Amino acid sequence: MLLSRHAEALYWAGRYLERAEATARMVAVHTELMLDLPRAAGVGWHPLLAVAGHGEDVLGLDVPTEEDVVGFLTADPANPGSVVASIARARANLRVVRVLLPDPCWEIANDLHARVGAAAALAADRRTRAGWIDQVAGGCQRLTGSLAGTMCDDDAYAFLLLGRYLERADMTTRVLDVQAGVLVGGGGNAAYGDVTWMSVLKSLSAHQMFRRSVGAGMSGPAALRFLLQDPRFPRSVEYCLSSAARALPQLPQAATPLAACATVRRLLLALEIDEDISPSALHALVDELQLGIGVLHDALAATWFRVVEPTPVVDREPEAAAVPAGGPAARAS
Repeated sequence: MLLSRHAEALYWAGRYLERAEATARMVAVHTELMLDLPRAAGVGWHPLLAVAGHGEDVLGLDVPTEEDVVGFLTADPANPGSVVASIARARANLRVVRVLLPDPCWEIANDLHARVGAAAALAADRRTRAGWIDQVAGGCQRLTGSLAGTMCDDDAYAFLLLGRYLERADMTTRVLDVQAGVLVGGGGNAAYGDVTWMSVLKSLSAHQMFRRSVGAGMSGPAALRFLLQDPRFPRSVEYCLSSAARALPQLPQAATPLAACATVRRLLLALEIDEDISPSALHALVDELQLGIGVLHDALAATWFRVVEPTPVVDREPEAAAVPAGGPAARAS
């Protein structure tokens, strides 16, 4: 039988590994967007902070520069949700369950942690940023693939999957929430809507699959339906929730988390995203989904980890399940 602390460590390892890759990809795609759009578009670097759950004042600067924002999101020691910190926390949690892991997976986790941390300064400079981010994304995918290819499909792997898919669903809703005005043509950058939409899809690794599924042309509502409701795309909210629903039944006492998952899936599938959807309506829809995902997380924690207070949706930095010294860490935010 899997120990509670092991289940929690596996869950957070899945979340932190997914968070590191998603944050790195988001920084890379936003860098490309800034090169594609003219200065008149008025797109700055603050949306990245918003997606990560931070206000513009988190850096203590009136007008944070590119280097300030990118440095904060990739390697700043003051940000426990940075790429480097997320990889370190993923490794710390995997260390707790090392006895459950195939040896090659632990070696990949160690190598990823060492390489990314040693070269973190490369993220700040545009000339070296892409190479560093490729190293992060490639390392995360290598570890994810090794875990998928060598771990038994049992309760330990189920908790890893639950962490991964809840983090993916959460990231997708956050990206859509922050970009709501532009995405449905209601923002000041509507003239650059196609470019911005392409950036959003790329940041979620969805651009090519969207083109393949929908065809030529860029429609905001069509992309929204794809990212939220497509059952075949691995990073859509529906795919993530349905995958979580498939993983839950193999765990003991899963009735409450299953009910929470079913509730948020019903809400998602009932959404009607038409051509006239407004930014405020999209924001309200995404808010409901984020609340539902938060309730699902709380159900998981209360059932298998420990009794917890409900996690606010705005809280981007949930506690790590474990630290190298053992035992739960304090909430990061």
